[in-house]
Amino acid sequence: MQKGNIGVTTENIFPVIKKFLYSDHEIFLREMVSNAVDATQKIKTLADKGIFKGELGDLTVRVTLDEKNNTLTISDRGIGMTEEEIDKYINQIAFSGVNDFLNKYKDNANAIIGHFGLGFYSSFMVSNKVEIITKSYKDGAKAVKWSCDGSPAYEIDDAEKADRGSDIILHIDDDCKEFLEKARIQSLLNKYCKFMPVPVAFGKKTEWKDGKQVETEEDNIINSVEPLWTKTPSTLKDEDYKKFYNELYPMQDEPLFWIHLNVDYPFNLTGILYFPRIKSNIELQRNKIQLYCNQVFVTDQVEGIVPEFLTLLHGVIDSPDIPLNVSRSYLQSDRDVKKISTYITKKVADRLNSIFKENRKDYESKWDDLKLFINYGMLSQEDFYDRAKDFALLKDVEGKYFTFDEYKQLIKDNQTDKDGQLIYLYANNKEEEYSYIEAAKDKGYSVLLLDGQLDVPVVSMLEQKFEKSRFMRVDSDIIDRLIVKDDVKKTELDSDQADNLSAAFRSQMPKINKVEFNIEVQALGENGMPVMITQSEYMRRMKDISRFQSGMSFYAQMPDSYSLVLNSDHKLIKNILDDETSKCSDALNPVISEIKGQQARLAALHQNQSKKKPEEITQEEKDDLANTEKALNEQREKKNQIISEYAKDNKIVHQLIDLALLQNGMLKGSSLDAFIKRSVSLIK
Repeated sequence: MQKGNIGVTTENIFPVIKKFLYSDHEIFLREMVSNAVDATQKIKTLADKGIFKGELGDLTVRVTLDEKNNTLTISDRGIGMTEEEIDKYINQIAFSGVNDFLNKYKDNANAIIGHFGLGFYSSFMVSNKVEIITKSYKDGAKAVKWSCDGSPAYEIDDAEKADRGSDIILHIDDDCKEFLEKARIQSLLNKYCKFMPVPVAFGKKTEWKDGKQVETEEDNIINSVEPLWTKTPSTLKDEDYKKFYNELYPMQDEPLFWIHLNVDYPFNLTGILYFPRIKSNIELQRNKIQLYCNQVFVTDQVEGIVPEFLTLLHGVIDSPDIPLNVSRSYLQSDRDVKKISTYITKKVADRLNSIFKENRKDYESKWDDLKLFINYGMLSQEDFYDRAKDFALLKDVEGKYFTFDEYKQLIKDNQTDKDGQLIYLYANNKEEEYSYIEAAKDKGYSVLLLDGQLDVPVVSMLEQKFEKSRFMRVDSDIIDRLIVKDDVKKTELDSDQADNLSAAFRSQMPKINKVEFNIEVQALGENGMPVMITQSEYMRRMKDISRFQSGMSFYAQMPDSYSLVLNSDHKLIKNILDDETSKCSDALNPVISEIKGQQARLAALHQNQSKKKPEEITQEEKDDLANTEKALNEQREKKNQIISEYAKDNKIVHQLIDLALLQNGMLKGSSLDAFIKRSVSLIK
């Protein structure tokens, strides 16, 4: 028996492992099985080179639970170790690595990357004792047993072992009993070892027999040693990719398509990225790409190696060249990672472009699902916009698709305003904005349908990318002011008529929480709608963007501001004005006369006082100005009251207001009920 001392205290060893190497205890199983797989692959390599001339036999790595003895054993038939190799790789190099770290690199955990053997000591995170029974493949080698209970001391004894390889026996600690549960170990093996390149067996397969599940003689192999991404793309069919996707993500719909990554210079990288179907705009699930290192699962948090917008994709990336710390759990940011990220971006863009060119019809059929990824990429990554602008599409309300250049050519002659600005008209909801869309189409204009989650910020981005271009939603103004060709036709009403007409409608506008209405009078033509509601493009867009940018949250707190536009050319509006004039003139004329008199007096007072310095204006003059302003406001209020009393009983005023509100989805509850009843009475 050989006894020895590791050379550092337990108080030093295990806090280091816990704090710097392994953030999660469950990682121990991955490290143990990975070591066994490495040992197995080495014996295969030695056999291929003719160095090992014996029979390879069964190379399965086996994981065995013994709940009675509280042990978990990982066994392999790999190269094994001699007593000298145990001393070198387990006792000396591993612990000297820890010791070096403590003494020299205590402020930089990454400094211990590459120290062989440290992975083995993750076993002490869950064990109060670890034993190694091993026998080297070398001729004449003797089996040895190494054991350590977590103290600075270890023992090495002769052992009985008929075959080459190693058995690592973990005596599970009392506070880690979960790792003696079959379901827990099965789950961890499925997570970390599902695609390891050597068969890994955990127990036996079961079958239903005599009313219960019974074990068979067949090994329960938990992994696929040749996952799809390791195979040559030309040998695979669509069904193979779909089957593998279903294996990775059970119960998911079929993917839109996939990209098979396979590069060996200037770095090694393989994998398959899938574009999933997005059922709804809010169904955005990250952490669906699995990162592997030589078929060993590392993490599904791939930010940093995969461009941010592609973290919405699903799939697998495998690379031995991605720098990881010793636990294989955390990516390190460096130039190599950036190169890989750039490569993936280029590969995705090239694949999308080729699909677009080879089968545009199929590409268009998938665009509504695809555009979320592409829009996100263009918004978040400048170089991706440069790649995507040739295959990114715009969709109109007729369901036709155009590239950016194609659509520009389509609308440039008819939708350029008098200032040379190219106006892109769009709708967010084809049903709700139907009448506005039809008004635009009647003018011969094309209208885009931008109903995606990211379309609002995309619009702002495209305005910066496109030369002399502006996007306007079809309901943001009357059609003649959306694309101004000539000077807008002015109303024939004088200021008093326009003011009285506005006052009638303003007095009857409903009180809606966080909504403000401005009343305008415009000449929209005899065939135009009598009343329209529009909303400023700028304010609506700012409120929409505030949902994406926290720094603009103050816009979200502002009330929605709308304009109620009265068409002074329409017969119904003219009738209301004529009726108002007829019924209110006797009461209004003296008030209007008084208003004009007070306005004239107020103007004279302002003119007189403007010639004086503030200290030269007497208190009497100040009082006279204040009293005149008060008298003017009183007369205006009196005028509004007269008009309000008239409008209150005018069913047509109420009907037109409610029609405009209904058109914009703003008529609800008791107001909608009143509108329906009024409509019935008017029909009678």
